[in-house]
Amino acid sequence: MTALPEYSKSYLASRNGQDRTEIWVAYNGIIYDVTESRLWKNGKHYEHWAGQDLTEELKDAPHTEMVFLKFKAVGTLK
Repeated sequence: MTALPEYSKSYLASRNGQDRTEIWVAYNGIIYDVTESRLWKNGKHYEHWAGQDLTEELKDAPHTEMVFLKFKAVGTLK
C-alpha cells in the first residue's frame, strides 16, 4: 500500500469548494475528497465548511465516523 501524501492545514483550506473545485475535509488526521457528495455542494454541509479538520465537530453530528468510508482518502494532515 502506498503512503498518502502529507498536506498542511493551509493547503487543506484551499480545497474548500470556493477557491478551487476540490472539496476536502479532514478527520483524525486523514484528508478525504468529498467533491462528489451532493451534501457538500459549494463546500458547505449544514453548518460545516470544507477545507477544515472536522475531528472535533463530528461529536455533534447525527452520524458516526463511518460516513468517511464513502469517500476517498487523498492525504494526511501535517
